Amino acid sequence: MSERILLGLLAALVVGGAAASTDIDWWENAALYQIYPRSFQDSDGDGVGDLKGITQRLSYLKEIGITATWLSPIFKSPMSDFGYDISDFKEVDEIFGTMADFDAMMAEAKALGLKIILDFVPNHSSDECEWFQKSVNREDGYDDFYVWHDGKLNAETGEREPPSNWVSVFGGSQWTWHETRQQYFLHQFQVKQPDLNFSNPMVREHMLDVLGFWLDRGVDGFRIDAVPHIYEHRNADGSYRDEPLSGWNSDPNSYDYLDHIYTKDQPETVELMYEWRDYLLKYQQEHGGPTRVLLAEAYSPVETLAAYFGNGTRLGTQLPMNFQLMYLSGYSTAREVVGSIDYWMQTMWTQHQTANWVVGNHDTQRVANRMGAHKVDLLNVIVNALPGASVTYYGEEIGMSNVETECTEISCDDRDGERTPMQWAPVSNAGFSTGPSTWLPVSPDFERFNVQTERGVARSSLQVFKGLQQLKQSSAFLSFKKKNGFSYEAITEQVLQIVRTNNLNEEYRILVNMGNGIEIIDGLADKVFEYILVTAYSLHRPGEMIDLSKRLLLMPYEAIVLRWLA
Repeated sequence: MSERILLGLLAALVVGGAAASTDIDWWENAALYQIYPRSFQDSDGDGVGDLKGITQRLSYLKEIGITATWLSPIFKSPMSDFGYDISDFKEVDEIFGTMADFDAMMAEAKALGLKIILDFVPNHSSDECEWFQKSVNREDGYDDFYVWHDGKLNAETGEREPPSNWVSVFGGSQWTWHETRQQYFLHQFQVKQPDLNFSNPMVREHMLDVLGFWLDRGVDGFRIDAVPHIYEHRNADGSYRDEPLSGWNSDPNSYDYLDHIYTKDQPETVELMYEWRDYLLKYQQEHGGPTRVLLAEAYSPVETLAAYFGNGTRLGTQLPMNFQLMYLSGYSTAREVVGSIDYWMQTMWTQHQTANWVVGNHDTQRVANRMGAHKVDLLNVIVNALPGASVTYYGEEIGMSNVETECTEISCDDRDGERTPMQWAPVSNAGFSTGPSTWLPVSPDFERFNVQTERGVARSSLQVFKGLQQLKQSSAFLSFKKKNGFSYEAITEQVLQIVRTNNLNEEYRILVNMGNGIEIIDGLADKVFEYILVTAYSLHRPGEMIDLSKRLLLMPYEAIVLRWLA
């Protein structure tokens, strides 16, 4: 029997054996997928991805088992930071299409049973935003819509200086002098991204209005960008304190030069997350439908992320994004993987019984580059075998790697390598565009790593990924909130074992060999298991049986999924 037929049987068994769990909301076990709109599918031949292109490819997301897709910004923007500098929060940028295109995309997603999550960028706007222009001119209601300050006079030189020593994420001062207004404005990121002043209730009202606008158009939630930066600490007299030195970076223009105790993770930011969740809960009560979800992008300590989720009486973001597994390298052992898992689970699972696992994003090198192409499947297996939601960056399911890029008129960003066009087929421009060129170069290995080719290869990364999504709907995988529903451990220095069970009649054991040597494991269980899913490095085939009371051999970089049924 072919592996492809067995994969189909696996899907049937999973669907047939799954016991619906009434205490699990859709986002808790979701397969989330990030689309970088410029690079997913070009529908008009201009070399840039767009909404019509995304609509054309939504059926692919359904095929591979995705629950919801998160779109990086599609809003009107000068594109100084590729959409994270928004000039109109309620309009689609013409690069991506029109509002009619957006509505058509939403209709197709609903028809397919897919959920759409939008990027929400509240910390700042573009300096070309109407709000900023009104604030520059001190128009009524907009005078303190952004963070402005007169600065301070140097006692020795008499010259005006920025209000504090704060350093931008992109380097240099966070404060820039504006000649028209004759004050400094704050920008934690680019100069062209002035920070909004969330101490102003009118700003918060405007942002709630933005959320409501897109909820009315049918979106299922929001990924909140740059959460830790939304508030800054201001003294009672309106001044700002200097931040202390970090002690481990000697460049005063580097973000890491300072310890950001006044510009990150302020208490008011936590309260804002609760305010936004309250708004979504009220919207759901009034309009019905599935739970609307909030994802929080926050590179913060897990204790802070726990506060963003909730405090016991108030609810916040359902999915404070967990980046721990993105810090693994090609040298990481199974014990180090367990350490990364523990960092999250010992706080977030203990306090809130929630988990999510992020594979990559548009700001981080791809797994093939961080860990090696031979470990792409291993990380995909781990994040989908663990309890909770998985977050996959487009192309990781087929093993895409970073591409060497050069500066062009369109882009000159050191993150371009992980933002190159999706590889659909072994044809011109990898099937991404019919145009003569693409906004970033297509990977030279697209003829090997692409959707069409991998659909026809039984143990390709794509087929492994699809099989994992089918398993997430099994009774054992849906029992993760029940007592003893899962466990994980490093059974050797290099072998990770994850167990998923419904404690009744179904159990899965997922074994991952992170090392480059053969591993021999004795006496894992007194049961006979069936090989359900195997990666390319395995010597076994789906359908084979193994007695786990006896010896199990794992090849280097092999991952397997075994199943026991009563």
